[in-house]
This record gives sequence, structure tokens and C-alpha cells, in this order.
Amino acid sequence: MFKVGILGGGQLGRMLLQAAANYPVETHVLENDDDCPAAHLCRYFIKGNIRDYDTVYHFGKGLDALTIEIENVNIEALERLESEGVMVYPKPGVLRIIKNKVVQKQFYAEHGIPTAAFAVIHSRNEIGQFAHLLPAVQKLAEGGYDGRGVQVIETIAEKNLGFDEHSVLEKKVRIKKEIAQIIAVDKNLKTALYPPVEMVFNKDLNQLDYQISPADISEKLLWKIEAIASAVVRNFQSPGIFAVELFIDEQDEILINETAPRVHNSGHHSIEAHFSSQFDMVWRIILGFPLGNTKAILPSAMVNIIGSEGHSGPVVYEGLDALLGIDNAFLHLYGKSETRPGRKMGHVTILSTEKQDLIHKANKIKQALTIRSRS
Repeated sequence: MFKVGILGGGQLGRMLLQAAANYPVETHVLENDDDCPAAHLCRYFIKGNIRDYDTVYHFGKGLDALTIEIENVNIEALERLESEGVMVYPKPGVLRIIKNKVVQKQFYAEHGIPTAAFAVIHSRNEIGQFAHLLPAVQKLAEGGYDGRGVQVIETIAEKNLGFDEHSVLEKKVRIKKEIAQIIAVDKNLKTALYPPVEMVFNKDLNQLDYQISPADISEKLLWKIEAIASAVVRNFQSPGIFAVELFIDEQDEILINETAPRVHNSGHHSIEAHFSSQFDMVWRIILGFPLGNTKAILPSAMVNIIGSEGHSGPVVYEGLDALLGIDNAFLHLYGKSETRPGRKMGHVTILSTEKQDLIHKANKIKQALTIRSRS
């Protein structure tokens, strides 16, 4: 049986494993937390640090293929494993580009892919040299995740709010819509595109609140989004699944924000709403099967379930009866035993033919469910 390792055992790994149950594959997971969401769903669980060279190398050397559920992995070990014949999805070279936001932005610029004006800086004191970019968003080159490592700088007077580290200072875009385009790429570099989704963010947490699929955009914008996202992936020259996040500005220009080289929060709706989910697609790619059908079965919305402010500790879910009483609402809890403010604890997907019904039910779900700690 084909042996595949997943680096990381969070909710993305959990949903990858749920999809793997339909395929002839032996699953292995490497994660430092033996109580992680994916631990009990894999065939073999190894407790270890995904950022440690020796740990990643020894985990992968007996496997046929490796994939990731988070970018913060030891790339040097993956490069060695790839040189020894282990297939890595995506290729380690792609991870080198994406893992570092400075390198990622430079990659877009070098390949003529439209992105917001930016400068590379190493300390907050340099912000004053780039006043023409303000207001701006500063993003750490490495280590930021899920809204962390990002700081908005409106004026020179606010430069002390900035990071004193290697980072990107990016001109703030006046955004009309935020879009995600997921693209699957097989071993022959053939692609399959999911319909773009519209993302709505929690401004306090800088984290996805809910999304609507398909995005409410014109055909002209759809073509531009697909062309830009396809150009990004084509230049990676790697099989895998990629979530390309883009902005539509107030002049209807399309700018790329960033790319995730893995399954992504913006694609969770695909489990119920599409013929082949993003998770199913990963296994098709790794195992060499034909790419799945990315068409939607019905329009959908996906709502993130996050830990409530002021609650840290053993999790208690209140309102599940009300939530599960909503027509065409599908609950996914990630099996995390501890909650904390802003932590992703699950998601709910809603299916409906009417956009207003999707939005209404998304808000109803947020009101119905409360996540608190027992202590």
C-alpha cells in the first residue's frame, strides 16, 4: 500500500485523513502534540517537531510521498528526501518561495503578477523611508500565521507599532472584495480550478469569518482572477493544491495577496458543496488518479467556529441543537479539547440556491453557537 506522510496534525490534517479513508493509502502523521485533531485518524502517529531536520528526515525516509498542512516545516529535510526519491507535494522549492513573505512578494514581481506596491525592510526605523507606501500593512517575512505577524501602519507617527524584523511593508489596498481561488495541479501539471469564493474577514482577529461560494463577481473579473491565479501556479511548476488569495480594489483591479501551498480554510465548503473536495483532490494528485470534478453541486457559505473572547480551557459547545436544526447546515468540529480566544474550533457549511439565504443562515449560526471554557 502507498505510504504517505502528513507534516502537521491540525484540522487540515484531520480533514485530509477523513478523505483518505476512501483511498488505498497508508497514512502517517508527524506532529508534536499527541492530542492534535489528526492523531487518532491516521494509521501511524509519530510525535515530533515538523521544524526539526532529523525528525522530518527520519519520518519521511521510509515513505513513498509527503505532503503538508502548514508551511512552517523543515524544508532542508524535504529537499534531501526528494533527492532520495520521496515525492513531496508541493515541491520543496515552492515551499521556499511561499514560506518567506519577502521571497513570495519578490516572486510575484519577478513574474509580472500584479500585487500591491511594497518594500522590504529589516526594522521599524526604515518605515520612514517609505512614507509613499503609507498607509501600509507590515508582514513578518516568516513566522506569521492566521492573522499573527501582521501590523497596519497608517501614518509615520505609528511606525513604532511596526515589527523590528525582516518584513514586507505593503501599500494598503482599498479593497472592494477579497477572493480566494483554489487550483489543483496533477503530476503532469494539468490544472483544475474551483470557482472563486468571496471571503469576509473578522477585522479584529484578521481572520476569515465566513465565505460565500461562488463569489458575486462579473464574468470579466472571473476571467482575470482565473488568469492571474493560473499564472502564479504555472510558475511554481509543481503538483499540489494551491489557494491563491486576491484583492479586488475599488477600480476593479485584481492584485494577488498571497498563496497557500496546501488545502486552505477558504476551501472547506468543498466537502459538501462540490463533487470533489479540496481534500479529496490532494489524494487524487498524490496517488496519480485523474483530477476530480471541481464544479459546485449548490452555492454555499462556510462559517468559521472560533473560540470566544475571555474563554480559555476545556471546551464546551452551547447551541448545537439550534445549529443542527438549520436546514442544509453541516457541522465540522475539529476535536480540539481546549478552547482559547480566536482559536479555530470547527466550521459549518451551508447549502442553498439563494445568496441571501446563505448570508441569513451564516449569521443565524454565529448567533446560535457559543464556545466557552468549562473552567
